[in-house]
Amino acid sequence: ELEAAFQPDTSLVSVMTVNNEIGVKQPIGDIGEICRARKVFFHTDAAQAVGKIPLDVNDSKIDLMSISGHKIYGPKGVGAIYVRRRPRVRLEPLQSGGGQERGLRSGTVPTPLAVGLGAACEVAQEEMEYDHKRISQLAERLVTKIMSEVPDVVMNGDREHRYPGCINLSFAYVEGESLLMALKDVALSSGSACTSASLEPSYVLRAIGADEDLAHSSIRFGIGRFTTEEEVDYTVQKCIQHVKRLREMSESFATAAVFAYGQLASVTSGSLAQWANLDVLSVDSMSSVLSSIYLEDEALYGKAEAKSHTVD
Repeated sequence: ELEAAFQPDTSLVSVMTVNNEIGVKQPIGDIGEICRARKVFFHTDAAQAVGKIPLDVNDSKIDLMSISGHKIYGPKGVGAIYVRRRPRVRLEPLQSGGGQERGLRSGTVPTPLAVGLGAACEVAQEEMEYDHKRISQLAERLVTKIMSEVPDVVMNGDREHRYPGCINLSFAYVEGESLLMALKDVALSSGSACTSASLEPSYVLRAIGADEDLAHSSIRFGIGRFTTEEEVDYTVQKCIQHVKRLREMSESFATAAVFAYGQLASVTSGSLAQWANLDVLSVDSMSSVLSSIYLEDEALYGKAEAKSHTVD
C-alpha cells in the first residue's frame, strides 16, 4: 500500500512508530528500506515508542525522528528531533532569530527542560527491558480479566505487533463517553489526547474498519512504569461493573437480545425452552442467548451466517 501511494514528486514519508490510540507498531524497518530505495526521506513520530521499544535510526534507515519528553516521564514542554547528516536532510526553520539549535529553532534553549529530557532518556534506556516485561504482564491481566467477564468486547488493532502499554477496547452497546464518566476516578480516554476535544468517532478506528457504533464505544487504557497490579484489578472490577450497568440501560443491547430471542425460537425449540419462562432478561441471560444463537447457527449455517445473525 505504501509503494502504491508514492507519486513522482513524493519527497517525504511520515509514519508513527507506535500508534497513540491503539498501540500498533508499524514495520518502520521495511518502510525505511522502501524510502531509501526510492531516495525519499523517511520521518517517524516516535513519541509513543522511544524508551519503550528498541529503536536504531541506522538499522531502520530513519532520516528524521521526533520524540516528546513527557511520554518518557521527562518534563512537559520539551521534545527533540533527530536529523540525519548523511544523506543530509535540509530543513527550513519555522522561525528565524539567533540561530540556536543549528539554525532550526531560534530562541534560548530551556536548560532545565533539556537536561530533564536527557535524564529521562537515560533512565528509559536502563529500565526498558524490565518495564516492557512488567507492562506486558499487567496488560495481559487487564485484557484477560475484562474479556472473561464481559462478552462482546473487541480489542482494536493487531494483537501481536503492538506496544502492550496502549490498549484500546470497544464495548458493544455502550457509549464510550458514558463509560468514561462512570469511571471518572480512573485516568482513561476515548481516544488520543490530541483529539480529546472532538466527539467524532476515532479516525484511527474508522481507518482500520471499525463501524461507527464500535468506534464510539472504544476506551483507551494506558499502562506505564508506575502502574500497579492493584490499580489494574480496580480498573477491571469497575469496568466490568459499569459496562453491565450501562448495557442494562442500553436500548441497542435490549434490541439485540430481543432479536436473538426471536432467532433462537426460529432455530430450535429445544434451546428456547430454557428461556421460555423469562419475562426480563438480565445482562448475563442476554449474553447467554447471543452465545446460544451463534452456536446453533454455526452448526446449521456455518460461521459467516452465524456471525451475521449474532452481531446484527
